[in-house]
Amino acid sequence: MLTSRAMAAALLVVSSAAFAAPAEYIFVDDSSPDLIDSAGAVALWKAQVDGSLRMRLRKLYPVSKWGFVSQVQGGFTREGACVVTARAVMVPRVMGSRLVFKPQRSATAFGTQPSATRDQCRELAAAKLKDAILGVRSALIADQN
Repeated sequence: MLTSRAMAAALLVVSSAAFAAPAEYIFVDDSSPDLIDSAGAVALWKAQVDGSLRMRLRKLYPVSKWGFVSQVQGGFTREGACVVTARAVMVPRVMGSRLVFKPQRSATAFGTQPSATRDQCRELAAAKLKDAILGVRSALIADQN
């Protein structure tokens, strides 16, 4: 009787693991909140690493071994120009949910907009982060072609 209960419990654990949601990449954002919020940066990452590309990336770069970091910095000059630098980086993942900042692939995008409003500067920051993410994504795909 004890053996059948243990077998049933083991079967339940195995079957629940089989139907669990697949693991996701870790996305960490270390940006100036004046330019982009962390949720917005992570949403940009997820939008660019989605669909059929996600499956290809997972096969080439396993979720258990890799994660991504973004940094958007900048602000306004004395003349009122918005200056932004955005960096996207693929880094190794260690010990479950920890990332090591040892860049394997990275891309940086720069932008400036004269006489920009705060909202225009935030839009520029998001556009430059997207450019940087696309740069990393292109490098990852090109490595395997």
